[in-house]
Amino acid sequence: MHKSRYSKIYIALPVMNEMTVLPTFLEAVSNQDFADFQLFVCVNQADEWWDMPEKVVQCVDNQQALDLLRSVRNFPVTIIDRSSKGKGWTKKDHGVGWARKTLMDAIAQLAGPDDLIVSLDADTVFNPGYLTSLLETFNTYQDAVGMAVPYYHKLVDEPEANRAMLRYEIYMRNYAINLWRINSPYAFTALGSAMVVPVWAYKAISGMTPKKSGEDFYFLQKLRKYGKMLVWNREKVYPGTRFSDRVFFGTGPAMIKGRAGDWESYPIYHHSLFDHIKATYDQFESLYADPKEGTPLNTFLRQIFNDVNIWEPLKKNSKSAEQFIRACHHKFDGLRILQYLKASQSSLEKSDISCLKENISSLFPAADYGISSRDLELLSFEGSSLDVLNSLRDFLVLQEEKYQQSVIIH
Repeated sequence: MHKSRYSKIYIALPVMNEMTVLPTFLEAVSNQDFADFQLFVCVNQADEWWDMPEKVVQCVDNQQALDLLRSVRNFPVTIIDRSSKGKGWTKKDHGVGWARKTLMDAIAQLAGPDDLIVSLDADTVFNPGYLTSLLETFNTYQDAVGMAVPYYHKLVDEPEANRAMLRYEIYMRNYAINLWRINSPYAFTALGSAMVVPVWAYKAISGMTPKKSGEDFYFLQKLRKYGKMLVWNREKVYPGTRFSDRVFFGTGPAMIKGRAGDWESYPIYHHSLFDHIKATYDQFESLYADPKEGTPLNTFLRQIFNDVNIWEPLKKNSKSAEQFIRACHHKFDGLRILQYLKASQSSLEKSDISCLKENISSLFPAADYGISSRDLELLSFEGSSLDVLNSLRDFLVLQEEKYQQSVIIH
């Protein structure tokens, strides 16, 4: 039995124009069966919004959120007001990335090294045992530097939102499952509402790098390069299913673009592209012996790094093959993987639905997909019923969970 290392939790919550969902979030927090936590909230917006007629409604919403948060009595709340007149973001430093960084930095100054920072969003709900489950997992795997928490988007009463969300989540599940099967170190999904980090690890990586959006992706990648990441927890988070333009990219903006028929930024990547990444991974050991040896991704890597050979400097700075392989994964990281996939997908000249069908039949040939063979044959993101798309999404959830549970920490 491990002696418990972690015992206190700090929740980091950015809020902007969230009064439609904030009361439900606070109820989920209030219902936790664990008591030793503190909620930190950053209510934020650009200060110039007060002078923009089209933005005043959001300013008023933020003031209502401040009033609601100040009225909470059944658990401790620390409010960082970056929304009242004269206190909002100025110039280019604004957005959810700055809000998360502001929150986490404030927590790190106050908390002990063995306290946990739990990142959430106001449209996210979770079961009463969520905080307890996080403590249990981190106390079992005490050297973990962070967690990408399992997630699941619930259906709502708006069919159009459900269709867009299912399309986006199928994109995310397909991407993650293919990374899992090639044993990529970056096999996790980055969601701001589904991240946990011990204070000691947050400080060790010098905190979060602020971004207007996508801060979750870069933050988890930074943590993964530093140490071992948890990828499984007995409790999930349930992010909101809604059209939202609060951030520049992510679930909400993807759904808005998708509603208009634009899924170009979120293609269903074909499994063969991941096979090329795997073939490159498999060559890392032989590259240590001969850094001039070619890989299937040579052309892409030369272009992206503007360098004829990226491996030789890595070998010069590595004392062993193991250290070299780790350096290769740091160089060819999650961002470079995504760039390679985006650059290569269009050349396949395959539709998203064709890629999805081929991936399913190739990777899971004998599985029960939760839908009939006829439904799979006629599968369409626009034409298939929501029941069919939801069943297929649930099948992909189960496949990803098998990977997550088999690894837990990687």
